[in-house]
Amino acid sequence: MKITRNVCPRNCFGTCSILSYVEDDQLLKITGDPKHGFTGGHLCAKGYAYTQYVDNPLRLKYPMIQASRGSGNWKRISWDEAYTIIAEKMVELYRRYGSNLVSGFNKFSGNLGLLHYAVEGMFNSIGPHTKTYGDLCLATGEAAIRDAFGDFISPIPENMANAKMIVIWGANPAVTNIHQMKFIYNARKNGGKLVVIDPIYTETAAKADLFVQINPGTDALLALGIAEIILEKGMADLSFVENQAGFREYKELLSNTQISEICKHTGVRLEVMEELADLYGNLKPVATWSGFGLQRNEFGGQSIKAISSLAAISGNLKYGGVYYAHGDISDFPMNLLNFPEKKHPTIKDSRRVNISNFAGESNRLKDPPLKLLWIASRNPLAQDHNMKAWKELISSLELIITVDLFMTETAKLSDIVLPAASHFEEEDLNVSYWHHWLAVNEKTLPPFYEAKSDLKIAGELTQRLNEISPQFSTFPSKLEPLDWIEKELNEKVRDLYGIKSYKDLLEGPKPRRDERKQEGFFSFINSNDVKRIYDDSEWRKQEKHSYPFRLLSPQSLLQIHSQFGNLPWLQPTVDEGEETIVEINENIAASSGISNNMKVKIYNENGSVIAKTKTNPQLPSDCLLVKQTGVNSINQLIGIHAEMDMAPTTIYFYDSFVAISKL
Repeated sequence: MKITRNVCPRNCFGTCSILSYVEDDQLLKITGDPKHGFTGGHLCAKGYAYTQYVDNPLRLKYPMIQASRGSGNWKRISWDEAYTIIAEKMVELYRRYGSNLVSGFNKFSGNLGLLHYAVEGMFNSIGPHTKTYGDLCLATGEAAIRDAFGDFISPIPENMANAKMIVIWGANPAVTNIHQMKFIYNARKNGGKLVVIDPIYTETAAKADLFVQINPGTDALLALGIAEIILEKGMADLSFVENQAGFREYKELLSNTQISEICKHTGVRLEVMEELADLYGNLKPVATWSGFGLQRNEFGGQSIKAISSLAAISGNLKYGGVYYAHGDISDFPMNLLNFPEKKHPTIKDSRRVNISNFAGESNRLKDPPLKLLWIASRNPLAQDHNMKAWKELISSLELIITVDLFMTETAKLSDIVLPAASHFEEEDLNVSYWHHWLAVNEKTLPPFYEAKSDLKIAGELTQRLNEISPQFSTFPSKLEPLDWIEKELNEKVRDLYGIKSYKDLLEGPKPRRDERKQEGFFSFINSNDVKRIYDDSEWRKQEKHSYPFRLLSPQSLLQIHSQFGNLPWLQPTVDEGEETIVEINENIAASSGISNNMKVKIYNENGSVIAKTKTNPQLPSDCLLVKQTGVNSINQLIGIHAEMDMAPTTIYFYDSFVAISKL
């Protein structure tokens, strides 16, 4: 039996290292890699289910072309035919419009391995094109962390075990970051306290010493109120904060804070704020975790900066720190992502489209319009918002190519679907945005039928493009995966991780050897950041009048959006049998004549979704909760927010309002 090292490449905190057991080209079982210091030899349920993933009968086996878009009339074609159709179309569009701006891609986080930036590299190789920028998941919070600390940094998550108090603000690691829970449990065994602040009584909140249920979108106000009490009671760490950027203005902001107003807006009582202030002021170290959830609204950036400022004034940056995510990936040269863009005679650069409003912005593109779209590592018709704009975009495109492992909602509306390799069928290099470990992904299995990696597809399509139109692409199609991996491990990276080559990673994952500290530069939140939070804006009042419930749509335990939704171990009723569940406060349900397991319609101006009810006594009375899925996605009801149309931000998933009615 052969044992290889793999890495789960999903958009997840864990980035788990895997030991794969293979015999006769069959993946018999997988286990966690005990040499990984964060995951410690364990996987989540989704990880253990990968044996059902690689040989899943629903996986795409061959390239296919659809007779007419959305018809479901698929025909198998060869890779040679697929490359020819795509290449001829790209060349024809270039000749028609005079540039490759007419061609573009939409790619995100289905596989976060470094070699999956081959898509970006391939498009750079054809010259100026239409590309995305921004981040759907964490852009708002990243900007706030960079503003506060001058860099995108986060402490070592294993160190959370040493905290005297852990405050989890808008995160639910018992569902979305289960490996972190063992460090939280270790802290509690040593006498540490766990505080959870969240609008939802989550699985993590159920394990807390103190749960604070806050009104959605008011986290910045609560952080300001706690900080004001800390300052007033003389518990502030003035020796550190007095010399930091913006402290005088921050101190004045706190002195003008009206605690009674904060109580009204947040829904948190004064005595709870005072208890939190005493805990922050007297316990050291306190680890504060700002979750992705709290920045999925209009005031998310202000919330994360206010929470970071609270950690600073209470003296908890040096040993506890503020956890969110980090940019260790920026230490790597990212040769595929940064592959030099081919020069164009008259067009200087590619045009960039905000990924948080990709369809809306793409529909407005002129001279030339977008006519060819390559979709990889994404299922936007399940994961995105603003579906009306997506339908408009799809109708205007001349060719849509989707690369995926399964026939997703997006693939069903594509012209050509190309079967993607799983991470067991390719080499790669993986680094996390949560922990600080580097791991290599070995090729463990032969391709599933005719599945191919993004890198292989990029190289082979490049060759066909250059056969049809010489020098159309500059992509180095002959380089092998290990060549690209070695290019990523430059001298700086090798020194950071204490390795000589990728072969050292075959012996086990390696930790980053230096930690970027948070107790250096710090910039406090200012009055401009928070002045809009006190009063609801007119659009919010109007939405709440028409649609009385705020829609909350967190991740579920056994899926990541549409991923893993077709594995029988995890989803006994696979695919079309998947049913949408909406949670509603039981008192509100009773007053509306709604009972458990009742079919209802959730709707707003963007559309409607049929769901089955589950009453929840802990859910706020003005909220509905529907977890993210792939089939019948709740994101159909999430539109575009005016703020998102102007700047690269996280999608404001939680600023959506709906109504509910019995069928």
